[in-house]
Amino acid sequence: MRRTVAAIGVVLIALGSLASGQTPPYQPTWESLDSRPTPAWFDDAKFGVFVVWGLYSVPAWAPKGRYAEWYWHDMSDKNGPTWRFHIQTYGENFKYQDFVSGFTAKQFDPDVWADLFVRSGARYIVFTTNHHEGFCLWPSPQSWNWNSVDLAPHRDLVGDLTNAARRHGLKMGLYYSLYEWYNPLYLTNAKRFVDEHMMPQMRELVEHYKPSILWTDGEWDHSDEVWRSKEFLAWLFNESSVRDDVAVNDRWGKGARGTHGGFYTTEYGEGPKTSTTHKWEECRGIGASFGYNRNEDISDYRGAAELIHLLVDIVSKGGNLLLDVGPTADGRIPVIMQQRLVEIGQWLQVNGEAIYGTRPWRQTSEGEGLRYTCKGDAVYAICMGWPGRELILSVPKPTREATVTMLGHSGILASHQVGGKLHIDIPPLSVDEVPCRHAYVLKLTGVK
Repeated sequence: MRRTVAAIGVVLIALGSLASGQTPPYQPTWESLDSRPTPAWFDDAKFGVFVVWGLYSVPAWAPKGRYAEWYWHDMSDKNGPTWRFHIQTYGENFKYQDFVSGFTAKQFDPDVWADLFVRSGARYIVFTTNHHEGFCLWPSPQSWNWNSVDLAPHRDLVGDLTNAARRHGLKMGLYYSLYEWYNPLYLTNAKRFVDEHMMPQMRELVEHYKPSILWTDGEWDHSDEVWRSKEFLAWLFNESSVRDDVAVNDRWGKGARGTHGGFYTTEYGEGPKTSTTHKWEECRGIGASFGYNRNEDISDYRGAAELIHLLVDIVSKGGNLLLDVGPTADGRIPVIMQQRLVEIGQWLQVNGEAIYGTRPWRQTSEGEGLRYTCKGDAVYAICMGWPGRELILSVPKPTREATVTMLGHSGILASHQVGGKLHIDIPPLSVDEVPCRHAYVLKLTGVK
């Protein structure tokens, strides 16, 4: 019987555990694996940046509302708009593989990216090591001559960004697609693909780059049994070099989302029902695509206020926001994406206390325009617009020691209780005195 390096590794781990007489903390069953808590750092972080970058960033095109990173898949539909765009722009003899020469990354400066992400207020990055096309952004032995070192841009892009992120104090996460659309081995023998290609690649990524997040995708074709997900996660949680720090998502097999794995994932608001008890994360682009889509215009991009409100709403319900940017083929982050990230960061500089390290309060909202978070003995009332001269809150029950302050503004705000409701006087502030834009935070102490 043929055994791969990955399979032999699993056997040796098991034998080592038996020899020592110790039972690994996590068994390869969902009951055991699901009992592992998501690391606290991830729950505290609240905001991350998703970076979706690959060969699809060369054509950088999709019909509005579609994902540009699905270009190779979509161009195979000879009656579809992507194929029409392709033959008009590149000609019908131009293959997807021919985009390699255009993926230059000549303007890619990982420290510039990392500095931008720090300025955005993000605490972690998730970076595409590959996508469903299979092109790897690191020198994978399993993807010989189909990676960014053997071919253009002749750089270990995963390594470059990982090192820069850590220099800037960011947690580094790696995205990995379990399946590959057109890999001949996957199409003919999924079991061999998993044993000989997928498992060795994932182990290599973990042990070489030591990610704080392993964010899998492309799981829907097969069950977790085919993907050997439980076996891999048991190794990851028990034996890998990142076993204590790593967070994982829920994309481990058909039907696993919102049921098994680590934190649950929603995508553009779709997915498992959000929860204040089980950790979850919303991922989405600033526009309608993850990979850069030059077919989108400014009307397709959410403004800073909408994104900040989205972050506040998600955090109040116990989630994280993973907001995507799609770089260009030469390695630039489009200016409109930079601008959105910087505005979010400016808001978090003032109001991050109400976001980072918080937990859902006993009630997450009051009306459409107000959300609650809490931390320690403080409750944060986050107004999605300027609260006016008086803000009346029905949910918090003040004690005699109750105090109210506005983040970014000095002094205690006058407040009183009438009919069980907390009335807060908002001082008249000039434009120069208003602490921020888009959303305003009142910090309440001494309330129940």
